[in-house]
Amino acid sequence: MDECPNSTVTELYIVAFSTYEEGQLVLFIGVLLMYLMTVTGNILIAILICLVPQLHTPMYFFLCNLSVADIAYVSSTLPKLLSIFVTKDNRMSFPACIIQVLWFTLSVISDIFTLTSMSYDRYVAVCKPLQYHLIMNRRMCIIMAALSWLISAVNSQMYAILTSMLSFCSSHKIDHFFCDIKSLYTITTSDTTSREILMLFDDIFLAFLPFSLTIISYVYIISTIVKIHSSGGRFKAFSSCTSHLTTVILFYGPVIFLYVKPQSEHDKEQDKMLSLLYMAVVPMLNPFVYSLRNKEVLGAIRKITRIKRQLLSMQSFEK
Repeated sequence: MDECPNSTVTELYIVAFSTYEEGQLVLFIGVLLMYLMTVTGNILIAILICLVPQLHTPMYFFLCNLSVADIAYVSSTLPKLLSIFVTKDNRMSFPACIIQVLWFTLSVISDIFTLTSMSYDRYVAVCKPLQYHLIMNRRMCIIMAALSWLISAVNSQMYAILTSMLSFCSSHKIDHFFCDIKSLYTITTSDTTSREILMLFDDIFLAFLPFSLTIISYVYIISTIVKIHSSGGRFKAFSSCTSHLTTVILFYGPVIFLYVKPQSEHDKEQDKMLSLLYMAVVPMLNPFVYSLRNKEVLGAIRKITRIKRQLLSMQSFEK
């Protein structure tokens, strides 16, 4: 398709959700609560991991990275959606759209690589317990985390640059609740063939391959657990992986469902709602998964609470 004579675009329009006023209010309250809970929960998890020495282990180091990525994930899209609900102004400047693409892509890819790093950590812990501290040392953890963020940053920067080169003539309306790259490709007048091929390779190497490595890790983990003779040993080994396994299922499950389900023009509102649940609910649940199902985190919370009470009692005694 030919480029626009004037390819400069200053504003795009986020369609968001086509619901009645009551539905908009319900969505606003729901999204606001999920956003606040996600940010608060992940900040608390990150602070807890930094403050409590018992949590200075590879698994919690990666969990801290996951919390940071989740905060960036929801903060890249949900505040603008909340603003649309309140102000009814669905305009978004093109530079703001590019920034949203950058931060969203950065956080998603970082989430994927961090979950993959955590799966490798669990594999070493269960399958090679005697070599765990030798393999998963401080240097290895820092290298894995740094590579995750570096690859994510380079990839997101690439997509931001490619997005900035798109032209829009026939439509400036994005039929989504954020600047989704695929939605942008449907309304641009630029030729997106090479970009779509690049996205396919990205899906393979930055999503499918890490997911496959996670699955392979758990195949080895489960086969090792089955070989453990004592039921207590099997339970202890499996319980060390349940939090991460739950997070993996929560993260990949909705994505697989969205990609597998048949695409239809009539299902766009349903797809947007599923995407919203995936983008808001999953990051919100991660702190609960790791706090409610993990004795070490619960112990750390109790320790921080006990120290806080002691400090308060000392202050009241001095008064």
